[in-house]
Amino acid sequence: MWESAGVAYAAILLAVVASVVDAQATTTTTDVNVTMATTTSTSQSAARSAAGTSPAPSNTGGAGVQINFETYKEVEYAGYDGWYNNRAHPEWGIADSPLTRRLPSHYQDGTYEPSGWDRPNPRTLSELTMKGMTGMGSFRNRSALLTFFGQQVVEEILDAQRPGCPREYFNIQIPKGDLEYDPDGRGGREIPLLRSRYDMSITGFSPNFPRQQLNEITAFLDGGLMYGVTKAWADALRLLSSESGKRGRLASCFDQGVAGCVEDVAGSYPAYNTIGLPMANPPPPRDHYLKPSQRFFKLGNPRGNENAFLLTFGVLWFRWHNYLADMIATKQPDWSDERVFNEARKWVIATHQKIVLYDWLPDFLGENRKPEVYKGYSSAVHPGVTHVFQSAAMRWGHTIVPPGVYRRSRVKTDGTCDWRNTTIFTSPHTKGQYFHGVRTCNSYWNSVDPHEEGFDGKVDNLAPFDGVEEFLLGLSSQVTEREDNIITEDLRGRVFGPLEFSRRDLMAINIQRGRDHGLPDYNTARVEYGLPRRETFADINPWLFNGTYVAHGPELLQNITDFAAANNWTTDKCDIWVCGLLETTEAGPGELFGAVIKDQFERIRDGDRFWYENEKNGLFTKGEIEQINNITLFDIIKSITKITDDDMQQNPFIATDSPCFQPKQLSQLDMEPCTPDYVDKTVDFKRETFDYFTGSAASYILTFMALALFIIGCIAVLIYMARDRQKREAAERNRHRKATTAKSSKDGATIFLATEYVGKKEGERSVQVKLGTGKQIKVLNDRGKLLRTIDLRNHNQLVLYVEADQHRTRMAIHVPKEYDLILNFDYTADRDNALMQVEDFLGAVEVGRRRQEMKSKDLMSSIVTKADRQKQLEKFFRIIFAQASSPGEELNGNGSHAGYNNQAFKEEKAREDISAFNSKDAKDVLTCELTRAEFAESLSMKPESLFVEQMFNLVDKDGSGYINFREFLDVIIIFAKGNPDEKAKLMFDMYDVDGDGKLSRDEFKTMLKSMMDMVNTEVEQSQMDMLVDSMMEQGGVKDREQMTQQDFINILGEHKQALSNAALNLGGLPTEKLKSQARRVSEANVLSPGDAARNQTVLKRDNTALRARKTIIRAYQGTDERNGGVSKDRPSRKIGEGLKVDTIKVKKYTTNPVMKKFNGFKRYIQNYRLHIFWLTLYTLVTIGIFAERAYYYSVEREHAGLRRIAGYGVTVTRGAASGMMWAYSIILVTMCRNTITHMRETFLHLYIPFDSAIALHKIIAMTALFFTVMHCVGHAINFYHIATQPANDLTCLFRNYFHYSNELPKFHYWCFATTTGMTGVLLFLIVAVMFVFATQYARRYVFKAFWFTHNLYPILYILTVLHGSGNLVQEPFFYYFFLGPAILFTLDKLVSISRKKVEIPVVKVEHLPSNVTTLKFKRPTNFDYKSGQWVRIASAALGDNEYHPFTLTSAPHEDTLSLHIRSVGPWTNNLRKVYDPTKMQPDFGYPKVFVDGPYGEGHQDWYKYPVAVLIGGGIGVTPFAAILKDIVQKSAQGAKFNCKKVYFLWVTRTQKQFEWLTDIIREVEEKDKNDLVSVHIFITQFYQKFDLRTTMLYICERHFQRISGRSLFTGLNSITHFGRPNFESFFDTLQDEHPEVNTFGVFSCGPPPMTYTADKACAAMNKFDGASFIHHFENF
Repeated sequence: MWESAGVAYAAILLAVVASVVDAQATTTTTDVNVTMATTTSTSQSAARSAAGTSPAPSNTGGAGVQINFETYKEVEYAGYDGWYNNRAHPEWGIADSPLTRRLPSHYQDGTYEPSGWDRPNPRTLSELTMKGMTGMGSFRNRSALLTFFGQQVVEEILDAQRPGCPREYFNIQIPKGDLEYDPDGRGGREIPLLRSRYDMSITGFSPNFPRQQLNEITAFLDGGLMYGVTKAWADALRLLSSESGKRGRLASCFDQGVAGCVEDVAGSYPAYNTIGLPMANPPPPRDHYLKPSQRFFKLGNPRGNENAFLLTFGVLWFRWHNYLADMIATKQPDWSDERVFNEARKWVIATHQKIVLYDWLPDFLGENRKPEVYKGYSSAVHPGVTHVFQSAAMRWGHTIVPPGVYRRSRVKTDGTCDWRNTTIFTSPHTKGQYFHGVRTCNSYWNSVDPHEEGFDGKVDNLAPFDGVEEFLLGLSSQVTEREDNIITEDLRGRVFGPLEFSRRDLMAINIQRGRDHGLPDYNTARVEYGLPRRETFADINPWLFNGTYVAHGPELLQNITDFAAANNWTTDKCDIWVCGLLETTEAGPGELFGAVIKDQFERIRDGDRFWYENEKNGLFTKGEIEQINNITLFDIIKSITKITDDDMQQNPFIATDSPCFQPKQLSQLDMEPCTPDYVDKTVDFKRETFDYFTGSAASYILTFMALALFIIGCIAVLIYMARDRQKREAAERNRHRKATTAKSSKDGATIFLATEYVGKKEGERSVQVKLGTGKQIKVLNDRGKLLRTIDLRNHNQLVLYVEADQHRTRMAIHVPKEYDLILNFDYTADRDNALMQVEDFLGAVEVGRRRQEMKSKDLMSSIVTKADRQKQLEKFFRIIFAQASSPGEELNGNGSHAGYNNQAFKEEKAREDISAFNSKDAKDVLTCELTRAEFAESLSMKPESLFVEQMFNLVDKDGSGYINFREFLDVIIIFAKGNPDEKAKLMFDMYDVDGDGKLSRDEFKTMLKSMMDMVNTEVEQSQMDMLVDSMMEQGGVKDREQMTQQDFINILGEHKQALSNAALNLGGLPTEKLKSQARRVSEANVLSPGDAARNQTVLKRDNTALRARKTIIRAYQGTDERNGGVSKDRPSRKIGEGLKVDTIKVKKYTTNPVMKKFNGFKRYIQNYRLHIFWLTLYTLVTIGIFAERAYYYSVEREHAGLRRIAGYGVTVTRGAASGMMWAYSIILVTMCRNTITHMRETFLHLYIPFDSAIALHKIIAMTALFFTVMHCVGHAINFYHIATQPANDLTCLFRNYFHYSNELPKFHYWCFATTTGMTGVLLFLIVAVMFVFATQYARRYVFKAFWFTHNLYPILYILTVLHGSGNLVQEPFFYYFFLGPAILFTLDKLVSISRKKVEIPVVKVEHLPSNVTTLKFKRPTNFDYKSGQWVRIASAALGDNEYHPFTLTSAPHEDTLSLHIRSVGPWTNNLRKVYDPTKMQPDFGYPKVFVDGPYGEGHQDWYKYPVAVLIGGGIGVTPFAAILKDIVQKSAQGAKFNCKKVYFLWVTRTQKQFEWLTDIIREVEEKDKNDLVSVHIFITQFYQKFDLRTTMLYICERHFQRISGRSLFTGLNSITHFGRPNFESFFDTLQDEHPEVNTFGVFSCGPPPMTYTADKACAAMNKFDGASFIHHFENF
C-alpha cells in the first residue's frame, strides 16, 4: 500500500542533476529545481559566535565531531508536518499548504487560466536564450558539491510539482522543424506537462481567490529531507530497536542482511525500500522502462534517489543521524530508543539549518547577499514558500549544473588521487567504452548503481569502495558550470520524462510552470521587489552582453533583439525565469533572483519557532548553540567517512583549495552521450515514445469477445436445454411407443421409426411410418398424430432411392404427383431393415418397386421435398384464385356466370395468368394435381373426414384419385360466384351417394353428422332424430324417407339465403398471402347492404334478459336473420362480418379519418390515463436521473481528468449507471405482490393501476437492460481510453486502486484485478443469464431454468453494492435508490415465506379431458380472497421451492380451494403423474402443497362496471369459472353490486376441450334466477363464420334451439357459435343494447392472439363517441 501512495504522489519532486524537477512518476510530467551556490573563500561559521562557556566540539582529522550534550530534560521537538510551529497561525508553513504570493497573480481570466498567453513559445525561448555548449567552469570556482547540495536544500523546503487531480494537461507546443523533437518537420508534437496541484477547497473559483498551488512538504528546515513529513514515514525509516548499539538508529541495509553492506557508520547505506515506501519512481530514460522501487534506498525525501549526486547527500544525512544516535546512546544508556532518536533528529536538523543558512547560502548568493543577523523568532513572519521562488528564482542553479560528476579516491601517499572511470555496471549501454564522470542525463533514476558498484562482490575484479566518499571527494574537487545563461543539454532537452516522452526540455518546463502558477511578467516582479524596471533587453545585464566576460554575449543580445522585433516581444512580456536568468553575473544570481532567494530563506529562519538559535524554544543551551555554529559540512563529512583534512578542503563548496583539483573541466563532449544517442549511433529524435495500450490489446479483444460469446452461449444453452427437453420428451414417447407397439400393430400394419427430412429451412422431424392397412403408407408424428397418407391405389410403381455413400443411413420413397418421403435412420442396419419392410409391403399390395442406389449428393438433388411441393402448390392456388376473382364477367339471368360452363373461356383465362411464369413453372401449374391429403390440408381438415371424402369424390370428376387444375377451378368458381341454389345443389350432390337425385333420411343424417364431426361435436341419437324430424317437417317432407333437391332447398327455407355467404374455407393454404386471397374469393358473392330489406319495423322492447341474449345473437346471426341495413352515419362493414341492427335511437358517428384518429387517441388517453401518468412519471424520473449525472459529468466536471480522458463516454456511463441503479431498485416494488394485493383494495386503486404491476415490471426490466447495455458499451470505450493513459494519471483518478509504481495497469488489471472491474464482469454475466432466460421462449420450454436464474437477484444486488463500493469514479450512492424498495420487498417477502412454509393437504383430485388436472385442497385459516385472484403453489413431491402461478377456480364462499391445471410443461406433466387418483394410496393420501397468495389482478374488478364482458380462451377460462360461481352465489343471496349484466364469451377449439367448464356453466344457468349472466360459446374449428360447413351447423343449432330451448351441441341454454368471435361487431351492438352505460369493462384471459384481437376491438370502438371500453387482460 505504500507503493500505491507513492504513485499517488505522481510527481514527487524529481530533481535533475543539481535541480529539483517538476516530474511525474512513470507518466506525469515534471520540472526540476536545482539550487546552486556562489563562490566564497571563507566560511560563514567563523563569523558566527555565540555567548556561553561550552567548549567547541572537538575534531581531529578523520576522528569525527565530538559534541558536549548539555540538554537532558524533555523538550518539545519539532513536528514532522509543521502544524503548530506557529501557535498564532498553526497552518503557516505546514505540509500541503498553499504557496504564498509575493507577486500579484496574472492568470489570464484572473482566476485559474495560465498566464503568458501573450508571450512566446517556451521551447522557442529555451532555444533562443539558453542554448550553448558546456565545459566552461565557474567564475568563482564554485564546486559541483555546492550545486547538488543546493538541490537537497530545495528538496527540504519545497515540493510543488505533484500534478493536480484531476489531471490538467498544459503541454508545450514543439515548433515545427525543431531539430531535436520534430526533425522530420511533421509538426503538431507537444512536450507533455501537467498543471500543478492546487488548493481546490477555496481557491480557483473567482478573482478574489485565484488558484493557489500547494507545497506538499513543510516550508521549514525541519528534517523533512531526512525523515519525511509524517511520523509514519519516519517510523518506516527507523530500526526501532532497544538493543545496545542500535537505539535511535535509522535502519541500514546491513540490518536487512544485504551482501556488501557494512555495519560501520562510515560506509553504511540506508535500508532498501523493500516495504514499498512511495518513492518517486519514473522510468529511467537511459533504459526507458519502469523498474521496481524496491531497488531504492529508504530516505526521508521521496525523490532522494533521483540521481547519484542527490542520493549522496541523502546517505550523508542518514549516516550523520546514526553517528549522533550512537553518541547520544553511549552517553545516555538509560534513554529509550524513541528519545535517542528524537535527540539525534534534533541535532541533525540544527546542524542542517546552520550549514544551509550560514555556510551554503552565502556562497550561493555571494558575499554581498548574506542573510541578516538573526534577531529571534517572530510569529508575525510567514515562512511560506513564494510562487516566484518556486517557479523561477530557485531554478537559477540550473545554469551551473555540470553534464557529469567526477569520482575520486582519497589522497594517496604520493599526493595524487585516482579518478574512477565508469564500468559496465554504471554504463551498460556504452559497449565497453568508459568515461571519467558519471553522466548526469543517464543517471536519472539509476542513482543506486554507482553506489552499489562499490559494494564488496558487486562487480567482478573491482575492489570495494565507499561510493559516498568518492562522490563527495569528486564533487568538492570539480568546478561546476559557468554562471551564465547557458544550460547543459542534460537539463535543456535531456531531462527525464514519462514513458511516452522520455527526454524533455526542463527550461521550457520552467517557463511553462511559471505560467501555470500565474506568475506576472519580469518587470512587474522587479517593481514588487523594489527594483527598477528594465525597458529593453540590453538593459537587463550589460555585463553579460558586452562580450568582455562572456564571449557569446553580443551574439545572444542580437538574437534576442531580432526575435523581439519580429514577435513584438518586450521585457513587459518576458517571463521571470527567462529575463531573471539573463541577469546572471559572475557573482551569481542577478538582482531579482538574489532578492527573492535571500528574502525566502530569512523568512524561513525567522518564522520557525524551532530554529536552533531560538533560545526560547528550549531545544538547545547557549553552549550547544555555539557548538552547532562551529560545525561545518566538512566536519560532518569527516565524521561519517574516512576522509581526513588531507583529502578535502575546509570549505567543500569552493573547489579552489581542493588537494586534488579536477583533471579538466567536464564537457558534454567528454562524456558518454545521452540516450537515445549511443557512442556509435546518433538518432534524429532525442526522445523515445511509448504506447500505453501495449499489452492490453489481446486482453481487451478477448474479454469483449468472451462476453459477447457468453451471451451467445447463454442463448445456445437455452436452445440446447429446450431442444434437449423436447428430445427427452420425444425419447420418452419413443420408449413408450416401443414398449407398447409391437413389430406389427393390431390391425396387421408394420411400423418402424425414422427421421423425416422436410426441407432445408424446416429441417427434420421424428416420425413413425406405418405400412398398411390396405394400400396406404401413413406417416405419423411422435404422438401418433397423422401427418401424411400416401395412397397407393393410384400408383403402379414406386422408386426407392438408397444412399450408397457416406453414412448409408438415408433412403427416399419417390411418389409421383406428390412429394417424396425422405427418411433418415440412426444406423445402416435400421435403414436396410426398413427398406426390406417397404419392399415386402409393396410386393404384398401388388405395387411395383424399383431400388436405385445413388450418391448422397445425387439423392438430395433428385428428391422433391415437402418444401418444394409447397412452393408448387403456392403457384397452383395463386392461379386458381386469380381466375375465380376475375372482375367484369357477364352473369346469366339466374346469377351464374356466363362463362361458368365455357371450357374455352376458362382455359383462355388460365393462359393469361400463367403467362407471368416461365415455361417450366407454367407446365408445373397446369399439370399439378392435388392428392386427397393435400385437398384436406387446404380445408384444415383430416383426410379421413367424411366431408372431405364426399367433397373430394364430387370434385374428382374423372375418378383419377387426384384433383387437377380444371376440376379444382370449377368448384372454386361455384363458391366464389355461384348463387344459393347452386351451392345447395352442390351440397345435395355431395351426399347423394348413389347419384339418383334423391337424399334419404339416413343420408341427410350422415350429412349433419359429418359436419358435426368436423368441429368435434357429438349429439345423442334422440337429439339427432328430433332435429331431423323438425327440419323435414319444416320442409314439408316429414313423412317421406327420401327428399329431392327441391325438398332439400325447402328444408333450408328461410336459411337458404345464408348459403349466398357460404364459402369453402381454405384455411390450410401454404402462406398467409394465399389465405388472404382465398378469403377475398370467399367474400366475392356476399350481399351488399342494398340487397337486404330496407324497411324497419319498430317492435315492442323485450325484457332485459331477453334483449341481452338477442344482442349477442344479432352480432353473430346470418344476413338473412337480420332485417335492416346499415345507417349511413355508421362506419360501413362487410355483411360477412355480421350486421348490426339499427335501433330507434340514431347515433352519429364521424366519418372523418382525422377525427376518428383523434377520438381514438382521446379515448385511449381517457381509458389508460393512470397508466400513462405513471409510465410518464417513471420515464421522466428515469430521464431526469440519467440527465443529472450526464449534466454533472458533461458540464460541472467537464475538466475532470476522467472526463477529459474518455470524453462523453463518462457522461454516458455515469448517466446509465444511475439509470441502472434506479431501475434495478424500483423494479423490486413491482414484485411486492402482497403489498400490491393489499393496496389495490384501498382508495389508492383509484390513482394507481396496481393490475399493471407485471407490465411495469417488464418495462422497468427493459429500461434496466437498456441502461445496462449502454453502460457496458460505454465502458468498453472508456476502458480503451483508460488503458491508453499513463499509470499515474489513472492512480490520480482511481485513488483506491493499488499498483506498484513499476507496474503499468493494463486493461486486464482494471477489468479483473479491481473490485469494480471484476464485479462489473460478474454483473454482466448475471444480467446476461437472467435476461436470456427471462424470455418467453425460456419460460415456455425451460421454466425451471428461468425460475432458477431469476432467483439470482440477491447475487445481483450484492455485486451491485460491491461494484460501487470500489469508488472507482465516484462515491457510491446506490443505497439512495435501493434502501426503500429493498426494505419494502424484504417485508413483503417475509409475509410470503410465512405462508409458504405451511403444508396444506389435498382433499380431492380429478383427471379431466384435455390433460386438465383438478386439485382441491383445504382452505388455510384466514385465507381471504376474491374471485379472479391467483396463487402460487409448490408440491412437496416436486420440490418445495419451485412455485408456479395458477388462477383459483373456486369461489370465495366455498370451503375448499380448487385449481384447474392443464399439463403443458414438465412441471405440470409431473404434477399430473404425482396426483393420479388411480395411484393414490388411502393410507398416505396425496402429497401436500404449499400455497403463496392470494394475489390480485384486474379480473377481480369485474363487479365495478355496470356491464362486464368476460372473454376466456383455452385454459384462460379459469379465472372466469370462479367469477361465474361467485356471481351466482351473490345473486342468490341478493347481494348488491354495481354490475347489472355479465356476458361470458367462451372461445374454444371444440366444446370437448374443457368439459369441466360446461358443468360450471350449467350450474350457473340453474342458479341464475335474475338472468345476470349471458353465456356464449364459440367453437373455432373453422376461422370463417360463413363456411359451407358451419352454415349447416348454424341451421341445425337454430332448429334445435327453437324446439328444445337448449344448445344442440352442449345441452346448455347458452348459444353455440362456429368460428371466431367478431368482438368489434359485438361491442357495437352492445352499445345499442345498453345505451345508458358509459363504461364497459372487458376482461379477457387466454392466448395472446385472442386478447390482442379483443384489445384491438376495444381500441376501434373507442375511436367513436359513446361508451368507453376498458380492457383488462392476462395471457397464458
